[in-house]
Amino acid sequence: MRSNDARLLAEECLAISHPQRWRHVQGVAARAAALSQSIDAEDPVVQAAWLHDVGYAPAAQDSGLHALDGARYLVGVGASPMVISLVAFHTGAEFEAEERGLAEELATVPRPDQSLLDALILCDLTVSPSGDPATVNSRLDEIVSRYSPADPVHRAVLRSRPYLEACCERAERLLSA
Repeated sequence: MRSNDARLLAEECLAISHPQRWRHVQGVAARAAALSQSIDAEDPVVQAAWLHDVGYAPAAQDSGLHALDGARYLVGVGASPMVISLVAFHTGAEFEAEERGLAEELATVPRPDQSLLDALILCDLTVSPSGDPATVNSRLDEIVSRYSPADPVHRAVLRSRPYLEACCERAERLLSA
């Protein structure tokens, strides 16, 4: 699957059913493409940026953990193992998996290279829900405020915040080197 194929699949999955999520995905993918060290259409971070939220699509929803649902959906459409891993573990998904009792299911997906995951997390956390640029702190605050304290996402983001901030710091250092 090339980046354009990933874009088309993400659009098919999200543009109608989740238009705001689609705007966010477009912003994340644009950020990934801008930060990419490569103009290669095979760049897994750019592909994963397009596909990171396909688990919200009605055709993909299953477990309630969009990262896991997206990864499972991508297996079925023949995405590369690296893209599947990046989608499965993006933006602290392992913390949400623990909150939802799905850690064992998520663990069946191989964990991706941390530097690639860091880059994807940075892209996801520097784009607002509407697709506009955001700071990591404002984005994390926005996610927490969107969910009630009883929600697994709220709890997972609070628990994962130091990890997510460290991922973004590593990615920024690597990109500026």
